[in-house]
Amino acid sequence: MRPFQTAPLQLKFAADQAVGSFTGYASTFGGDPDAHGDVIAPGAFIESLAKHAAAGTRPALLWQHDQTNPVGVWESFAEDDQGLLSAGRLTLDVPQAKAAHALAKDGALALSIGYTIPPGGAVLVSGARLLKQIDLVEVSLVAVAANPNARIVSVKSAFDPSNPNPRDFERAARDVLGLSAREAKRLMAGGWNSLVRDEQADNSAELAQIAARLQNITATLQGL
Repeated sequence: MRPFQTAPLQLKFAADQAVGSFTGYASTFGGDPDAHGDVIAPGAFIESLAKHAAAGTRPALLWQHDQTNPVGVWESFAEDDQGLLSAGRLTLDVPQAKAAHALAKDGALALSIGYTIPPGGAVLVSGARLLKQIDLVEVSLVAVAANPNARIVSVKSAFDPSNPNPRDFERAARDVLGLSAREAKRLMAGGWNSLVRDEQADNSAELAQIAARLQNITATLQGL
């Protein structure tokens, strides 16, 4: 079984990235040992990342370290002074990725690296295991955190009010409000009054539910 090291996510919205894209620290250097007693040294990922680049491969982006459950792709990794800064993109057409996106925005998830340690890649220092070289296999979104230092620093929601796009709004109206394709198009074309006028005779109870969801979304946007 591969060792894992986990870190919580702290999110903020970023308006300049593709939908589902996020950046964050998959791992951080130094500091106190994580819950498994490990500390990762600067430079630990360099050789592994070089091998991936040479082979044209990338570590997998998984859900809960499950190799049968990918939720997107990692687009880049780079070491800096703090740790391994990672940029990924969730495939929101995959149900689990869509759920993970919502959970991540609520701060419910963590990043966790899955790796192997080559011979000589770790030494004991003051009772902790110092990892000097790591072969990075995958980085997962998980629910349990072990390392309190790494974090996601940006995530793009499915609909960005600061950069509105008609297709994104129509999609959000279907996904978030539960509108049909016809209703979403009508809401886009004529606003709420048009939707109420044309649909009220069909199902006023459903319209009341949609109105309640709109009020909740409006309150959320006003609080951003």
